[in-house]
Amino acid sequence: MRDAADDRVGGFQPLRRGCAAAARCAAALVSLHSGVAAGLVAGLVTGLVAGLANGVLIARVGINPFVATFGTQAVVTGLLFAATNAAPIAPLPDGWSNLGLFEIGGVSFASLVFIVVIAAVLVLLRLTEFGRHIYAVGSNKEGARRAGIRVSGVLVAVYAIGGLTAAIAGLMLVSISGIGSPSAGTQWALMSIAAVIIGGTPLTGGVGGVSSAVIGILSLTVLTNALNLYGVSAYWQPALTGAAVLGAVGFEAFRRLRKR
Repeated sequence: MRDAADDRVGGFQPLRRGCAAAARCAAALVSLHSGVAAGLVAGLVTGLVAGLANGVLIARVGINPFVATFGTQAVVTGLLFAATNAAPIAPLPDGWSNLGLFEIGGVSFASLVFIVVIAAVLVLLRLTEFGRHIYAVGSNKEGARRAGIRVSGVLVAVYAIGGLTAAIAGLMLVSISGIGSPSAGTQWALMSIAAVIIGGTPLTGGVGGVSSAVIGILSLTVLTNALNLYGVSAYWQPALTGAAVLGAVGFEAFRRLRKR
């Protein structure tokens, strides 16, 4: 049986980059003509549709998750470059910068959105039947199917949620940068994989959760800030991030061996 890690870890990362890029460009273009609110809706719908499309390709058609998500990322990126001539969409309405600068009690809007998304996903995974189905499918697809779980439906829904959250990330980038760039976020795939693995989620799937992902994100943020503070070249930073991923995976493999 194919390793569940294909669906739970690696297969999502190109999806995030492609959905985020499509969402921010769609939001930027729509906001130029219909305002920021319409742009936000357009971005979210774009991410949701892209996630659904990937989910159908993987769960219904049977395409390998890596192939499907990398393929759709390449298609989306090419279409965006062709539509925008690889140029940022700017200037955008002032509402975007107002959104990016908005704070409540000293907490930025992007941080507030992050907290809300984390809380929503935590509730979904821990307190709902659908969340239990996600863990079951990630641990053992065939066993979940025999238990009466609609595996394909769960996968499509999870990829749709992944597309929606990627779109939210893309919209936050637009609000902070003030432009809709089709090329921004090129390192998101590597960073997403790194955050999940460094947080301790094993590649075998079926375990892990929001808390481990948050730990990975914070650890990676500290690492990135430290590299910047020490003046490490931006050209070296992806290599060091990759080394951190390899170290985390190697440590996990070593720990499994010792348990046997």
